[in-house]
Amino acid sequence: MVGEMCWCAYDSPLGRMVAVSRGGCLAGLYFDDQRDLPALAASAEMPANGLLGEVGEQLTDYFGGRRRRFELPLLAAPTAFQQRVREALLQVGAGDTCSYAALAAAIGQPRAARAVARALAANPLVVVVPCHRVVTSAGGLGGFSAGLPRKRALLALEGGGAVQ
Repeated sequence: MVGEMCWCAYDSPLGRMVAVSRGGCLAGLYFDDQRDLPALAASAEMPANGLLGEVGEQLTDYFGGRRRRFELPLLAAPTAFQQRVREALLQVGAGDTCSYAALAAAIGQPRAARAVARALAANPLVVVVPCHRVVTSAGGLGGFSAGLPRKRALLALEGGGAVQ
């Protein structure tokens, strides 16, 4: 059984965020203007559970510069490939970046950079699973489901190097 879905909204310096929990795990974290925000989260707000309160506290600490890594139970990724990409990405520390190709190599599939990019585009846990830390091999920003201005801002917040 997956469990009851609950959600709560938070105001961040980069815009309103919506956290979704299911079965005692964080299932999604989105900016409220992302196109892949679940319809449920865009409707009436449900009561926050203990986990969603913890999400809010950790987001406050992150945006305040007091947290570099999130410690939250995460709902498993929908595919084994996406889970491997997520696990490798979680090893990239705040202030660091890696390329799509390097992430593909880290999961043992060095020719899968485009598949890694697609997996990251489907990441429902923006900020917590830090897909904003992945850039192109040429040093460009690449993509980001919450928009490139937010990607730049997140990298700057974490103290990452300048990225075009």
